[in-house]
Amino acid sequence: MSQAASAGDQEKKVNKFTLAALAGVPLIMVLGNSMLIPVLPDMAKSLNVSQMQISMIITLFSVPAGIVIPFAGFLSDRFGRKKIIIPGLFLYGLGGLLAGAAALIFKENAFTWILGGRIIQGIGAAGTAPIAMAFCGDLWKGKERAKSLGVIEASNGMGKVASPILGALVGLIAWWAIFFFFPIVIAIVILAVWFFCKEPESHKQPKKVNEYISSIKKIFQKKSPLLLTSFFAGSTALMILFGVLFYLSDYLEKKFGLEGVIKGAALAIPVLFMSTTSYITGALIKKKIKLMKWLVVIGHSLIAASLVTLPLFNNVYIFFAGISVAGVGTGLVLPCLNTLITSSTDKDERGLVTSLYGSVRFLGVAAGPPLFGWLVEKGPDIMFWSSAGLAAVSAGLAFIFIRVKAIQKSQEKESPSKPKQPKQIIIKQIKQPFIIYNSLSWRQNSNFAARKPMPHNYQERLKEVVQVNNGESQK
Repeated sequence: MSQAASAGDQEKKVNKFTLAALAGVPLIMVLGNSMLIPVLPDMAKSLNVSQMQISMIITLFSVPAGIVIPFAGFLSDRFGRKKIIIPGLFLYGLGGLLAGAAALIFKENAFTWILGGRIIQGIGAAGTAPIAMAFCGDLWKGKERAKSLGVIEASNGMGKVASPILGALVGLIAWWAIFFFFPIVIAIVILAVWFFCKEPESHKQPKKVNEYISSIKKIFQKKSPLLLTSFFAGSTALMILFGVLFYLSDYLEKKFGLEGVIKGAALAIPVLFMSTTSYITGALIKKKIKLMKWLVVIGHSLIAASLVTLPLFNNVYIFFAGISVAGVGTGLVLPCLNTLITSSTDKDERGLVTSLYGSVRFLGVAAGPPLFGWLVEKGPDIMFWSSAGLAAVSAGLAFIFIRVKAIQKSQEKESPSKPKQPKQIIIKQIKQPFIIYNSLSWRQNSNFAARKPMPHNYQERLKEVVQVNNGESQK
């Protein structure tokens, strides 16, 4: 009975309130950088700093988050997901309050204090989206896990879509108002996670640090091709996406004079395609490991194909169509990678592995704008073609190193098998025609389990038989 109950829990349905609470966590993390992009020029003027200095507002959020994420994953495996997510969100909000208060109090001398607040926000962000992914892996299995991770990725994408527009709208009040916006939204998410997210019980004792490190080494020894390929594929997809968006922001402003909310809406188009595709992909992949592999390959191939063709046309509509196709490719890749990574590791190590993946993704996002800014100085054609080559390499690595059978074996080990029922042999009595029965009964060497004795009045009964029809004697 206990095994049956356990097996039943493996496929429990996704609770909408729980999933909504967890989906709010990556949404908050995305707002941390993207909301500030529209107001960075105003911020630089008010604080009397250069464009290079103001870029530290983004860097000092992303780098601490990327560094701290693996440690947050370790702590979540040891002490629980909620015990890391909620304090992380609290630090996130506290950093926003510090930056906003410094802007009001110190005014043009607030730059150093704002950077300090951003560092605190980055440390808090480390305990958000990657831990939420691991939480989904703990709560749901199989197709429900794939569906929940698709929603998590779609929430991340929708945050990227809405944040430039939202940042421009809040910036109409004042550039520093965005820092006070963070703690308001974060308070809602903290309450939702506290009330709606219940961690599954674990009967295993927490591992010591050396045991934990040893188990992680074993994971990478056995699964390093899959994990490293997935890490590379995820970071490459996001680096290319944000690099293209960085280029697009400058392109729209210089060529078409778009600014503020209108420019934010234009930047949201490819990300909208990405987030929509992510949601649909998460709902479709379910347990289909082979399909996930092919979607990763196809997604990166779409990114490569779209970037190769962009320099060949000098048309704004074709340009937006091309980057939208790249967004679709990214939307195919990310939910599949989320599910592949969470499904290929055990519960006790899942937090650290997904956190390492989140760290690599975060650093990919941080590397995209400066890398594309450097490449665009060499020429837009070089920028597009080199990034297309990177996407093609990622597609090839995914085709070679994402092995379906190895992942399926990991899933079989994770899911308890149903107790086997002993085979029951049912012997049914076969009705035979009377004449056939008596003819067979004369065979002395036949191995029958049971045999009726020959009737003494055989000759008399034979005369009484009038017709044999379908095995039934009729007089």
